[in-house]
Amino acid sequence: MCGGDGPPLALLHGGYGSWTHWIRNVIPLSRSFTVAAPDLPGLGESATPPEPHTAEGLASIVVEGLELVFPELGGLHIAGFSFGGVLGGHVAAQLGDRVSRLYDRRSNGLGLVRQPTALRRLPNNASEAEALAVARHNLAALMIADPARIDELAVYIQAQNAPRGRVKSRRFSRAETLARALPLIKARIDGIWGERDATAYPHLDDRARALRNVQPDARFEVIPGAGHWVQYEAAHKFNRLLADIAGQGSAA
Repeated sequence: MCGGDGPPLALLHGGYGSWTHWIRNVIPLSRSFTVAAPDLPGLGESATPPEPHTAEGLASIVVEGLELVFPELGGLHIAGFSFGGVLGGHVAAQLGDRVSRLYDRRSNGLGLVRQPTALRRLPNNASEAEALAVARHNLAALMIADPARIDELAVYIQAQNAPRGRVKSRRFSRAETLARALPLIKARIDGIWGERDATAYPHLDDRARALRNVQPDARFEVIPGAGHWVQYEAAHKFNRLLADIAGQGSAA
């Protein structure tokens, strides 16, 4: 989906997800940006790309799509969530000076310690109730820090997205996939993380250091009390912070 007014902003969602990872952000951010929130290759309703799947190859597909959506591509902002942050780094590297700013949000792929999460697999022939229970458990284990913020919409999104994943994204996060792209990026790089991110807590300082080793003046903002899916759990704070960092006012 695409719309809004202002500089172009691509929102790249997480692994086993879809554009709906940004459901609480697209409309508020469209007040400050022209927003595109695509389904990444092999996820959501997108086509399955041919194997082998590499970060560089998947990023090149995203680049082709962005060149169609934004024909006068330039001054692009990219916000990448988790796996989308890994791909976003490679997209920014491939687009060079056509990207203005990259917001790295809870992506791994930096070769750093990644905390294990006790996720459950969906049983074969699971009932709807079983599927929703698995989705709720996995949201609590990985995505949302405060169980009180796991609402019915979050459970529905998780239950719909996870079974549609055809690109195995976790292996990209467990390697140095993003780390090898960072030195090639010409855009400004900033980080926005949830304080209680299940994949990184209590090692957020390592993530900040990894970005600042490449760009010493990179901003690294932490939203208190929020988890991995910070743009959903703390949407209002996140939207305002991203717009502020970009110098585009306040997206309420």
